[in-house]
Amino acid sequence: MNYILIGDSGHGKVIEDCIRANGHQVIAKLDDKYPSLFKVGSYMKGPITAIGNLLDVNTKVVISIGHNAIRKKIVERLQLKEELYGTVIHPSAIISPSSKIGYGTVVMPNVVVNADSLVDNHVILNTGCIVEHDCIAGNFVHISPSAVLTGGVIVQEGTQVGARTSINPIIQIGKWSMIGAGSTVIQNIPDHVTAVGVPAKIIKERGTFGD
Repeated sequence: MNYILIGDSGHGKVIEDCIRANGHQVIAKLDDKYPSLFKVGSYMKGPITAIGNLLDVNTKVVISIGHNAIRKKIVERLQLKEELYGTVIHPSAIISPSSKIGYGTVVMPNVVVNADSLVDNHVILNTGCIVEHDCIAGNFVHISPSAVLTGGVIVQEGTQVGARTSINPIIQIGKWSMIGAGSTVIQNIPDHVTAVGVPAKIIKERGTFGD
């Protein structure tokens, strides 16, 4: 299988490593910092609008941008059928057969997703994070490296859980919020806020899409 990455980024480098670890290859990196389509080594590079020239039945697309709101805006802009998006899971990740991983989602090395969890579409499960049993990570969520969602946690659309954060069981985190790195979450967090600390406390409100 061939892949097109939307976003020529450091995050994209990690996704490419995951793709290669599965025996597949990246054939293009598209980013609007490039004014036209050109070739560099084995890649094509160019603006996002060039995607129509590169898609075929053996090619999948992944949005390789860490910023959740930008990832959503690009998905809305492209208007691609869901079957054109790839799901990339590094071979070292442990995924329960009773859990579901959505399209456009990337699962980095050493991630664990345990029983009956749902990881929706265009989600980032970053290196070494743990999603315990019966959790839900909504569309465009980013679970950062070494973060832990304990049992029954719900993280709603667009929220980022910072590196090494721990969320207690049955906690719900609202949409388009940010949980700061190293925090411990012991109570529900609403939509559109930033919360940090041990225990995590709200320090400010955020815009509609977390900006």
